[in-house]
Amino acid sequence: MRIAVIPAYKPQEIFIDVLKAAFEAGFKIIVVDDGSGPGYSDIFARARQYAHVISYPENKGKGFALKTAFSRIIDTYEYEQANVVTFDCDGQHKIKDVIKVCEVSESNPKTLVLGSRKQSKSSPLKSRVGNGITKHIFFMSTGVKVEDTQTGLRAFEGSILPMFVKIKGKRYEYEMNVLLRLAKSSIKIIEVPIETIYIQNNVGSHFKVMRDSASIFAEILKFSASSFIGFLVDYSFYSLILWLSGSKAILLANILARVISATVNFTINYKFVFKSKESLTKSLMKYLVLACFILICNSCLLYLLAAIGKVNPFVSKVLVELILFIASWLIQRTFVFVKGRGSSNK
Repeated sequence: MRIAVIPAYKPQEIFIDVLKAAFEAGFKIIVVDDGSGPGYSDIFARARQYAHVISYPENKGKGFALKTAFSRIIDTYEYEQANVVTFDCDGQHKIKDVIKVCEVSESNPKTLVLGSRKQSKSSPLKSRVGNGITKHIFFMSTGVKVEDTQTGLRAFEGSILPMFVKIKGKRYEYEMNVLLRLAKSSIKIIEVPIETIYIQNNVGSHFKVMRDSASIFAEILKFSASSFIGFLVDYSFYSLILWLSGSKAILLANILARVISATVNFTINYKFVFKSKESLTKSLMKYLVLACFILICNSCLLYLLAAIGKVNPFVSKVLVELILFIASWLIQRTFVFVKGRGSSNK
């Protein structure tokens, strides 16, 4: 059984064509009228010949609409036997592509299949910029490569619905939160290429790049905070040892300070930032390898700046830490604190 979920806010006439095509393709359809208002009662009345329509008076956002439909499926159908697909009401997704992502989903249990659009110069600037920013930040944050983070065409088996209902978010950020949640789980993300269509240059989109990327930025900020705490511990012990030795033991001060700060940094990142799914021992072993690598690079750069370049040793320490910050974050996110299985393209 295939169930189509279509959230709709102030839909245009093409909405009926979308429903008719899905109905004729054999889908059971649930439409959520996300507070479109009395002016759209006629179009939703016509929609009822093809779909079950859920309505409420106030606009609450796409995420709320999707979760409302998911809850209805859980309560009404044998959802674990179903394949669920979500897509937009504005005609951006052709029924042939909807069917294609469903077929891939049915052949790949425990996956989220995305209908992935290829951006080009002809795509609306807002869409190119928005997707470009979010996909790169998403990759940096999770290590999972997703080309189209904004696509509304998504298919998955019904057994995943209870998880999706619990994911936070009421508006467009919900779909990003789903991707973030899956990147930390054993559920794989698969992308399937689909036709790229933007109706009227995508003027109807309510997507906000900064707001809807907030979930990703939050994780980066958490890592920055943990790194800053580690830096304060590191720099404090480095400065103390250097002061006690009269600035003659730069490398010794650096090594001792790094050992202490690395212990603090590992504890924070394992428990609070990356929330690793691996065992403590396995993550610790990989972190020790990283810590040794960073320490060697750190000490070499520090020696080059302070001993050879004659840069003030206190200033040198700050410069070296800034240089190695990004490298450390990328390595920890990708190899040390493992979250999920990643993604693939079909």
